[in-house]
Amino acid sequence: MKDTNSDSPALKKVLIITYYWPPAGGPGVQRWLKFAKYLPDFGIQPVVYTPENPTYPLLDSSLVKEVADHVIVVKNAIKEPYGFAGLLSKRGTKNLSSGIIPQQRKQTMIDKLLLWVRGNFFIPDARIGWVKPSVSFLEKYIAENNIDCIITTGPPHSLHLIGMELKKRLPIRWIADFRDPWTTIGYHKELKLSASARKKHQQLELDVLKQADQITVTSFSTKVEFAAKTIKPITVITNGYDVEYLEKREMDQAFTLAHIGSFLSHRNPRVLWKALSELRKENPEFKAAFQFKLIGKVSQDILDALSEFKLDDCTVNMGYLSHEEALVQQRVSQVLLLVEIDSEETKAIIPGKLFEYMAAERPILAIGPEGADFFRIIAETNTGRTALYDEKDHIKEVLLDYFSKYQNNQLKVLGMGLQYYSRKKLTEKLASLVNENS
Repeated sequence: MKDTNSDSPALKKVLIITYYWPPAGGPGVQRWLKFAKYLPDFGIQPVVYTPENPTYPLLDSSLVKEVADHVIVVKNAIKEPYGFAGLLSKRGTKNLSSGIIPQQRKQTMIDKLLLWVRGNFFIPDARIGWVKPSVSFLEKYIAENNIDCIITTGPPHSLHLIGMELKKRLPIRWIADFRDPWTTIGYHKELKLSASARKKHQQLELDVLKQADQITVTSFSTKVEFAAKTIKPITVITNGYDVEYLEKREMDQAFTLAHIGSFLSHRNPRVLWKALSELRKENPEFKAAFQFKLIGKVSQDILDALSEFKLDDCTVNMGYLSHEEALVQQRVSQVLLLVEIDSEETKAIIPGKLFEYMAAERPILAIGPEGADFFRIIAETNTGRTALYDEKDHIKEVLLDYFSKYQNNQLKVLGMGLQYYSRKKLTEKLASLVNENS
């Protein structure tokens, strides 16, 4: 642990309470890794508080080298239930901690038991046991190290309970950052919540929204949702992209459609599989050139669907890659696929990879629910095309248009306004909130 008192007194100190931190992999770590990188440019010293011994579903050791030298990292032990749950089902426990919930018709009795226990015994989530020891540790740490502001980021939303208790005990500014919604997120309905458990989730969410000094969210719809529950100020700070210097590689020779990131069961776009299957039957040139790339953790439901539509022979499952290699794959793929669950609850979800897709300057095919927030961003930046789950013919038209441009070496993107989504520009927006009322 570095000594915070040795840092320049000119820098305001902000304590960032986050569960996900390198070597954690996946999108959850990127937001605050990048904020911490750029905060000193705006007069703020980041101090990151994170678990000593977390149970991360994905690991990416390459991200460790991205932690800037100026970041002060403070760690404290955490006790998590996933080790005990693993005695019942290692596969089910790993999938649950990764956010992969099997479709209901495919759930085993163990799967159902794990979901019920997760939803009703660990409220708001499985990291609830870290709240009390963290409050005890941080109350003293904050006072001794002249911390000016605390930020909690969820999920896991139990971390907001740390901020709420510290706010009660100390005269300190608290910002609650929601990377995803809480009670309206899509998987909540899968947790088999009892009426009392559901009510407790709702009450905790309301308490956090009313007691935080400032709320930040990643989407416009989440701001609207929360504004109906609290009068506290709410600011949209989306995720973004960073300027990355990567080795130059040749574009894929095949007409590749690439999905980067976790591909969960309920994101299964059967309309796309049907469209691809038909295109391969109808267009021999398309069939000869097409390749589907999967990069990241993929649920068995997705793989089963690909087999059902006879897309196995054109699919390359590359598995989980380092963040750096994933960025390279984004830039060399011909078209990038973005999929969100088709439900009212997911309209507010803006996948973090969208912004890296935009920075990769490759055309995007996005499939999601009507009115999705990320549709709006894609349209405003001119970075791709969008489709609904019932628009098979439209999806075929988009793919054929991209394929025609690929054949003529004209498949490119002319994005607009991307600078507003750079990590440094977004950090400037965050810094203004930290400095508010100081």
